[in-house]
Amino acid sequence: MEGFNRGPRRSFGGNTGGRRPGFKRDFGPREMHKAVCSDCKKECEVPFKPREDRPVYCKDCYAKHRDQ
Repeated sequence: MEGFNRGPRRSFGGNTGGRRPGFKRDFGPREMHKAVCSDCKKECEVPFKPREDRPVYCKDCYAKHRDQ
């Protein structure tokens, strides 16, 4: 089948997730929301809107829960 040879496919390699190298999305600064840690009761800021039915942890308490 002559004429149907497309040649080698390009592989961008690395861990780019199939995207072009150097392509980054810029969503701008994250909107932070004030919350109170469910463990230590300190005020903290989180990058999501807290809900009353789920616990919110500060950075230190989150690290403790993640290790468990």
